[in-house]
Amino acid sequence: MWAPSPPFLYPPLASAFVAAMSAVSVASLASLGLSELRGEHMAYSKFWHVVAGVKQRQQGGGALLPSRGGMLVAYAPALVAALASFAVPGAVDGTRAQLLSAALAVHFLKRVLEVLLVHRYSGSMPLSTALTISSCYLFNSVAMIYVQHLSRGLPDPPVDLRYPGVLVFAIGVGGNFYHHYLLSRLRAVGGGNDKGYKIPRGGLFELVTCPHYLFEILAFFGFAMISQTVFALSVAFGTAAYLAGRSCATRRWYASKFDEFPARIKALVPYVL
Repeated sequence: MWAPSPPFLYPPLASAFVAAMSAVSVASLASLGLSELRGEHMAYSKFWHVVAGVKQRQQGGGALLPSRGGMLVAYAPALVAALASFAVPGAVDGTRAQLLSAALAVHFLKRVLEVLLVHRYSGSMPLSTALTISSCYLFNSVAMIYVQHLSRGLPDPPVDLRYPGVLVFAIGVGGNFYHHYLLSRLRAVGGGNDKGYKIPRGGLFELVTCPHYLFEILAFFGFAMISQTVFALSVAFGTAAYLAGRSCATRRWYASKFDEFPARIKALVPYVL
């Protein structure tokens, strides 16, 4: 007999392993968000120059990749896994499972294409950081697909969020891409002071420091709405916690670098956070 669950979720699976995966996913991502708030940043983007560069000089560091190569390492395995799920017999049976795998593939294909065609990079990235990000995305993507497969025998949730989830996902992906494009236009060719960073302008950058993270969170809640499993919802909440912490850290970084940074601009949510 299945345990009671909200009308928008599948009943929890009778699997200690899946329950543990859900708990570990949200806890580990939330812990990373708290680390960002404490100033213990993951060494990529602008924080590579703030944190990792110092550690590399002081401790000798580890293997480095060009930033573009590091980000490809971070995103490509999850893309391959999402695409491969369509070739595994029974892995994506049913419309919901197909929509979830397709959404994951679109998300990571967009990321890979942005790395190749949109973003401008300078410097290097620790291999350890690239592998940490890659393993997290790969594990969560494969686990979402796997848990969706296991849920096929459960009663469907009374409230069907599949197609609203596709809409939320599309808004998230579109908004994330648009603000990534605006960021790419800010980077000065050839670097300059602070590696060419400027105060972002345009779109929701007029209200928050990290609208690209806000739309990234929407995309992950789109996954959760398509899937309607406890695990996918755990990943969405964990991602929101991590990106909220990183957004606050990013806002502090901009405020410390630019005296003219507007105090009215929030970190992640307009007028709120």
